[in-house]
Amino acid sequence: MITSTLAQASLLLGTLVMVLGAIGLLRFPDFFSRTHAASMTDTAGAGFILLGLMFLSGWNLVTLKLAVILIFLLTTSPTAGHALAQAATADGIRPLGRIETDDQDEDATA
Repeated sequence: MITSTLAQASLLLGTLVMVLGAIGLLRFPDFFSRTHAASMTDTAGAGFILLGLMFLSGWNLVTLKLAVILIFLLTTSPTAGHALAQAATADGIRPLGRIETDDQDEDATA
């Protein structure tokens, strides 16, 4: 009973996070904001969904496989988002708004 409730809550929360992330992709103004929203919600939403599936499957080999997938997802998704943002920066795409860098901090103190 408790595991079923935890599974349902995790699946619902994961679905909610994914839907909010999809809305964020449509509403954010620039590439970097959208990339951040996609990366964060993909990791969190899929993590909660996998956690809910682990609760539903019980303690068996399927749970171990889902845990391995979760660990893989938690390491690769943020790395892919970072690599995508670095490639966009190298291609000359700049974020909207004010960006503070170390060079600007040194100019202000001098």
